[in-house]
Amino acid sequence: QVQLVESGGGLVQAGGSLRLSCAASGRTFSRYSMAWFRQAPGKEREFVAVISWSGSNTYYAGSVKGRFTISRDNAKNTVYLQMNSLKPEDTAVYYCAADPGLRLGVRLGDYDYWGQGTQVTISS
Repeated sequence: QVQLVESGGGLVQAGGSLRLSCAASGRTFSRYSMAWFRQAPGKEREFVAVISWSGSNTYYAGSVKGRFTISRDNAKNTVYLQMNSLKPEDTAVYYCAADPGLRLGVRLGDYDYWGQGTQVTISS
C-alpha cells in the first residue's frame, strides 16, 4: 500500500514557475514508477509526465515537454514536478500517481495509487 500527498500548488502569473512535490509512504517507493497527471475543469484527467523507479528514464506529454521536469529522490520518498514558463492552459488540479510495475505508463489505468491533488492556477 502506498499513500501519496501532493503539495506546492498555488496561483502564479503566466511565465512563472512552480515546483510540485509528492511525498509517498511505504518502504517500496523506490520500486514504483511515478507520474503526474492533471485535470482541468470540465476536462478529463490527462497524463503529464512519468519517471522510472531509478529516475533514469522519463517521458512527457507534448504539451509540457521542454517546460516541465519530473524528478525523484528515493531517499526522501518524494517525486517532484518543476514547472516553468507556465501558461493559463496549465491551470488544473495536479495528481501524483504510483505504479508498481516497470512500465512508463501514460494511461490512468496503469496506476494503482493516487494522491488527492493540488490546485495550480495560472493567471494571464
